[in-house]
Amino acid sequence: QVQLVESGGGLVQAGGSLRLSCAASGRTTSRYDMAWFRQAPGKERIVVSTINWSGTSKYYVDFVKGRFTISRDYAKNTVYLQMNSLNSEDTAVYYCAARRVGISDWDYWGQGTQVTVSS
Repeated sequence: QVQLVESGGGLVQAGGSLRLSCAASGRTTSRYDMAWFRQAPGKERIVVSTINWSGTSKYYVDFVKGRFTISRDYAKNTVYLQMNSLNSEDTAVYYCAARRVGISDWDYWGQGTQVTVSS
């Protein structure tokens, strides 16, 4: 079992930055792919960024490319999402997810952290 706890959300003005953290416990996630999803009010949950277990492959949805950066710290068993140049459309609940290598479904989810961008 893996437990994921997100932190770092909050209220920020448009153009500002936030760094989200996802701390994993219960089992090392060194052999897990990790991801950040988000869900805006009235919209479906979508993937924002992923990083594979080795950190060698990263994915970003088009509308965050150049603004968001995903990274992971194996020693701390933590994944980060650095978000820059935030705008009101980035307002959402952000979720961290993990999946075992070779598995297509995201097995584990955090509780989410709210990000609100004021214009």
